[in-house]
Amino acid sequence: MSATLKLTHRTIGVEVRRGPYEAIVDGKHAGTVELNETIDIAVEPGHHTLQVRNGRNSSRTKSFDVAEGEIARFRCGGKSPLPIFLLSFIVPSLALTLKRE
Repeated sequence: MSATLKLTHRTIGVEVRRGPYEAIVDGKHAGTVELNETIDIAVEPGHHTLQVRNGRNSSRTKSFDVAEGEIARFRCGGKSPLPIFLLSFIVPSLALTLKRE
């Protein structure tokens, strides 16, 4: 049996950085999630890393542990406060948000 990673691409209000986000699990492409959609990614139980990317823009890498049969839920988006939005042009890893739910 395996575990599941559920990734939702959703924000409240206007999102400037639209388009599909690539899900990177443990450094490898694991799927693509569109705005207002959720994808399920099968993962082995244990320790993993997750990052979302859209071209040069990305989120910071998040680590998570998941047990057999468990579901790890994350939400991603491209909306951020104005100072962080402006800084993301210099530091692309601030452009997208990734939060565990």
